[in-house]
Amino acid sequence: QVQLMESGGGLVQPGGSLRLSCAASGNIFAINVMGWYRQAPGKQRDVVATITNTGFTAYAGPVKGRFTISRDNTKNTMYLEMNSLRPEDTAVYYCNLQNGDIRDYTNYWGQGTQVTVSS
Repeated sequence: QVQLMESGGGLVQPGGSLRLSCAASGNIFAINVMGWYRQAPGKQRDVVATITNTGFTAYAGPVKGRFTISRDNTKNTMYLEMNSLRPEDTAVYYCNLQNGDIRDYTNYWGQGTQVTVSS
């Protein structure tokens, strides 16, 4: 089993910054993809950014150039540095782990952390 624990959410003014962390524990396979997703009230959960175990990253269009995803494999921890935050970034942010090869993996989710961008 795998557990994911997010931290770092909160209230920030437009234009501000926040850093989210996701600590993974348990039976984590060497091949995996970690990612951040977000869900605003009344909307579906959307991908924000993903990062493979080898460090390959991908970003959703609305956050490109503002958010940076990274990970420390020695600590099994993933980060999301969010800059130039906008009110539309307000959402619950979820950590995700696709544990295993792309052809056969198990999906895990964290409990979510609230990010609110408001003046």
